[in-house]
Amino acid sequence: MIKFLFLLLLTPFISFSQLQIDEFFSDNMVLQRNHPINFRGRALPGKRVTIKFLNKEQTTLTGIDSTWVIEFPPQKASTLPSKVIIRSENDSTYLNNLLIGDIWLCTGQSNMEWPFSKDKFYREEINITDQPLIRFYNPVYAGKGIYGIPFSDSIMKKMNTEDFYQGNWEQCDSNTVKNMSAIGYYFAKELTRKESIPIGLINLSIGGAPLETFISRKALSSDSLFSRKIKGNWLYNHELPAWSRERGFQNSTVEKANVQPDGPNHPYKPGFAYEAGILPIKHYPIAGVILYQGETNSLEMSRVLEYRSLMNLMINDYRNTFNQPALPFYWVQLSSIDTTNYGSTYWPLFRDEQRKLSDEVKYGGMAVSSDIGARNDVHPRDKKTVGERLSKLALHFHYGHRDIEYSGPKPTHVKYKKGKVILRFKHALKGLQTSDGKGLRGFSVDGINEVQALIINKKIIVSVNFKPEYIYYGWKPFSDGNLVNSEKLPASTFKVKIK
Repeated sequence: MIKFLFLLLLTPFISFSQLQIDEFFSDNMVLQRNHPINFRGRALPGKRVTIKFLNKEQTTLTGIDSTWVIEFPPQKASTLPSKVIIRSENDSTYLNNLLIGDIWLCTGQSNMEWPFSKDKFYREEINITDQPLIRFYNPVYAGKGIYGIPFSDSIMKKMNTEDFYQGNWEQCDSNTVKNMSAIGYYFAKELTRKESIPIGLINLSIGGAPLETFISRKALSSDSLFSRKIKGNWLYNHELPAWSRERGFQNSTVEKANVQPDGPNHPYKPGFAYEAGILPIKHYPIAGVILYQGETNSLEMSRVLEYRSLMNLMINDYRNTFNQPALPFYWVQLSSIDTTNYGSTYWPLFRDEQRKLSDEVKYGGMAVSSDIGARNDVHPRDKKTVGERLSKLALHFHYGHRDIEYSGPKPTHVKYKKGKVILRFKHALKGLQTSDGKGLRGFSVDGINEVQALIINKKIIVSVNFKPEYIYYGWKPFSDGNLVNSEKLPASTFKVKIK
């Protein structure tokens, strides 16, 4: 059972039979490099606690609230396993096989959660997954995979911020990797390949979860636009995605749905995943965040139009929580899917909002995935390409590999001249091309009917009979646009005003 005990303000009357260390710590974990390393736990008030780590000893006395903290100075990355020995009088505990490197937080909904065992490339990759420099904290969350029926009493007992996530750190091998985020695995693999340092992954993603559950209630309440999202019982709050509230009702009886003023605890409740997963680790620095989320927030126009502002709120919230103003934050743009079996009508607009966000967020970026979508499946199976594209962002910006191209073509100048719309792009230094060698597809001047477009001298030329107001690209839920740069990275869906 995971209980992040250092967050609780305990009375001095609580006693313990033995020394305890914060249960976020376990064998096989990664400690964040270049930041102070804090070990935390509990013991009887006034007891002396000593930690031996990297051949150094530090000692402290347990406070009257029964908590203790021992800090070690920042360390460089190390691939040599370390051991931690914690002692207090006759009690002792140990942590083995610890590495020092970078920790990345993986969050979002089911496409980030999607396990490696269901990835398209599982069979050809599984034999090379013994990756001792990759470690992951991949907890199971209460209610995982249960849809359409009420949660059992045993699940409801875990539906609190202390017991919701349960798990331990693991070393990556062919067995442990099966349930890990496939995107997270491929992301970490590329980082270790390029940087040769340990990479730890904390996976807090939740299938179907709206963005609101990953944002603190404090951040929501302090925002004039979004404070309405935490007013009253969340199951009846029309400021939240309707689909997630419907799932919430399915998991609750009528009695449970109305048991408290703000509604029952649930993975989709505003602020709940943040309180259960982010707050408990706020004292532990991380290298950055990768996110794949949006399907749940894309089904209503009102939710689509607010999403960019909501994402900005989340990014600032995490940077404030971890006290890291330049915390890298990279996200995956929604993929492609047809409207036949899924309510993807607003996906082109949603993708365009995510594109605009990538131009607004400092120390942030977006990986395009619309070219590898599945026509009738909201879970495209190719997570390798997604993880690798996210890694390009991290390697370019965070790790300083300026030679790595991280983006497909982005329109910079669009103008009309003598019956032609002319588009210029950045991230096209070596030219533009199509992904399949066929004619250029995906351009429109009305968002509906495709028009012919040509690649000429690193520009796109669209012949028209009149001056249109906008030029569109990939403006379909299931996009067949095929514009890429020389590195085969695809262009994002976009709608740009013509000058």
